[in-house]
Amino acid sequence: MIRLENYRLGVEAIDHLRSWFESGSQMKIGVITYPGTLDDRDAHRAIRLAGGIPIPLWHDDDDLKKVDAVILPGGFSYGDYLRCGAIAAKAPATKAVIRLAEKGLPVLGICNGFQILVESHLLPGGLIRNEKQHFICRDQKLRVENNETAWTNLFEKDQEILIPLKNGEGGYVATDETLKMLEQENRIAFRYLETNPNGSMNDIAGLTNERGNVVGLMPHPEHAVEAGFGPDTPTAMRSGTDGLLFFESVLKMVVNS
Repeated sequence: MIRLENYRLGVEAIDHLRSWFESGSQMKIGVITYPGTLDDRDAHRAIRLAGGIPIPLWHDDDDLKKVDAVILPGGFSYGDYLRCGAIAAKAPATKAVIRLAEKGLPVLGICNGFQILVESHLLPGGLIRNEKQHFICRDQKLRVENNETAWTNLFEKDQEILIPLKNGEGGYVATDETLKMLEQENRIAFRYLETNPNGSMNDIAGLTNERGNVVGLMPHPEHAVEAGFGPDTPTAMRSGTDGLLFFESVLKMVVNS
């Protein structure tokens, strides 16, 4: 059965996308697919619902097709061999992302994408096996620590959001010196609330680079973009759509740049 509110959301998304075309503003966000990627289609849908145009990118191609931003989605790139994200960090598409990110291209790494950003040294530290050695799948409450990045500018500082989490290697680790730097420079983008699901140091759920154009996080905002399909619990802040603000934020940033 099609729920009326879901139908209305679909109509609103179509109208939103149509307005982008009519205004001549076609914000293109690339989504890289690696062997083992499994959340790329979800990222495409989130981009469309936010009003952008998803552009499929292939891991073995260094042509990013002049996109306005890039998403490294979740999954198990190259089967998570060696270390999660280690092989993907050497892919031609990732090398192109590194070059352009250093020039200001907005980049979002989600779960495995976060691991790739760390392995690419676009973000510091490392991600290891969860503290209790189990794969975790749950709705996770987060606090927005930094709302001045390309991907978080529509959030409020200290806003609490609910985003799905699913990972086996999500424990963030770093040296004491790096942790001190991240805290002092406001580079922690998100922190786990109520429970630390994977043993991450300082309850870190996501990071940003110094410039604010690169953000990585373990939870999956692309799974919280439609009412009725994202987290829908008594504690949900926006009826399961907290994740949509990530994608709307980058579109706003690109339009205003």
